[in-house]
Amino acid sequence: MDEMEEGKQQFLELVKGLDDAVQVVIPVTPSNSLFLISLTKGSSRKFITVPEDDIVDLPHDVSIQAKVTKVVREAIAAL
Repeated sequence: MDEMEEGKQQFLELVKGLDDAVQVVIPVTPSNSLFLISLTKGSSRKFITVPEDDIVDLPHDVSIQAKVTKVVREAIAAL
């Protein structure tokens, strides 16, 4: 598994750990070095942008994990 796929898997696990009912769609490739990620719960949908570098570094960098977790937590709360 390459770094990008490992980061995407870590992101999915992070979301499932926060709320198992949230469905996640991560694009195959980033646009302008950003991933536009869709979070859906029931009929509510929220989009968040996550830099490509953050996805790559997510499995290995605790500060990136904290930053991404905060963004995801806020997005889930808004659903």
